[in-house]
Amino acid sequence: MNAPRIVALALASFWAGTSPAAAQSFYQGKTLNLVVGYAVGGGYDTNARLLARHLGRHIPGNPAVVVVNMPGAGSLKSIDYIERSAPKDGTHLNLFDFTQITNSLLTPDKVKIDFRRFKWVGSIAQDLAVCYMWHTVKAKTLAEVRALDKVHMGRTNPGSSSDIQQKIFRKLFDVKVHSVAGYGGSAEAFLAVERGELDGGCLTWSSLPAKWISDSLITPILRLSDATAPDLPASVPSAYAVAASDRDRQIIRVLSAAGEVGKPFVFPLGVPDERVEALRAAFAAAMKDPQFLAEAAKLRQPVSPTFGLEATKILDEVYATPPAIIEAARAVASD
Repeated sequence: MNAPRIVALALASFWAGTSPAAAQSFYQGKTLNLVVGYAVGGGYDTNARLLARHLGRHIPGNPAVVVVNMPGAGSLKSIDYIERSAPKDGTHLNLFDFTQITNSLLTPDKVKIDFRRFKWVGSIAQDLAVCYMWHTVKAKTLAEVRALDKVHMGRTNPGSSSDIQQKIFRKLFDVKVHSVAGYGGSAEAFLAVERGELDGGCLTWSSLPAKWISDSLITPILRLSDATAPDLPASVPSAYAVAASDRDRQIIRVLSAAGEVGKPFVFPLGVPDERVEALRAAFAAAMKDPQFLAEAAKLRQPVSPTFGLEATKILDEVYATPPAIIEAARAVASD
């Protein structure tokens, strides 16, 4: 275990042992809103609803916790709401697409956000993105997928995590991906895959329907990180292992590093520190809650939490990427 993670876990344990009276007085009788930047039914929504069912009993004052879906612009609509309109009193947490962290480097004229300025609560798990094919597609390996004339995959918005992942698949691994736009969320794209409109996709492994895994309805082709999962076949190669060059590996790192933050729950600036610490403590406690862990296992949601300090370290690394690598990554992520 690396030093930043040890420190983060130690701080999480400290937070878990605190219960500020001021926070308890504030949250009693209140509602905590988890504002999700995507539609109902997708991976982000599932993630938020899992946490919502368990977080409240660990917060001083035991507030109700509800999920508010606010899809739009790859979750930027929800970020804008949190920053500009939502109360800064600790009653609104945001769950946004972590790929917007990368977009703030690649397209700073469009994503004018420095994500280091948020107050980070944590994420349930790091992201394990996998590119997969539907079982009717006669291609079971990366080489066979490369040989296909065209591979149809759905996307929600340009700059979303699945969009970036598809571009890595296309530009660095020579797969002829045709991205079909217009899906409101991953749940809609799942239905399109089942209907045969799409050949597959690139998405977080834990977000894929459990039936697809248990019934072998998809073939995982490539994982876009070194992380893996118990129900992911060991034979699925890592993008870092099969990349053509060290430069390509650096580009993949820039485009994928934000996935180490996972699906992040954050407060905007202005939320009082004692309420931030109360939520960090509650989050840390929920990550060890047997009821939460049992439901996470049932939903195939891995639990390898990233806490506030740890997320900050990752952000510092990402924002320190050399300009030449950022420029190369920008070319991959562009249309």
